[in-house]
Amino acid sequence: MSVDVRIDQGRLHRFLRLRGGRAYRKMQERTERVARIAEAEAPGRMGRTITWRVIETGRGLQGVVECHHRAARYVLEGTRPHIIRPRRKRVLRFEVGGREVFAALVRHPGTRANNFLGRALRRGR
Repeated sequence: MSVDVRIDQGRLHRFLRLRGGRAYRKMQERTERVARIAEAEAPGRMGRTITWRVIETGRGLQGVVECHHRAARYVLEGTRPHIIRPRRKRVLRFEVGGREVFAALVRHPGTRANNFLGRALRRGR
């Protein structure tokens, strides 16, 4: 007794990779779900800068979720204590407790990392 297995490469490719294929649609659903969770987890207005897409690589399909906010790296990785100095003016101006404050420099205590993208990935699986 023998078994003959034939793989239709065209059908397999359509199933796995081409837009509209089942695997592609599943990857789209998962990637979008992760992006929506990341938008909700992101601080402030950072969630508005999150985009997602599915790409084909040499190894298969890949879902990509990106945050394009200019401070995303500092939020994701956190910051060490640092000094903030004015760039264009002589003093910094900001509000503390509803009062306007002027200072030549500010000793920022740093921020703890907030890896909202990693949390979204773990929750969106």
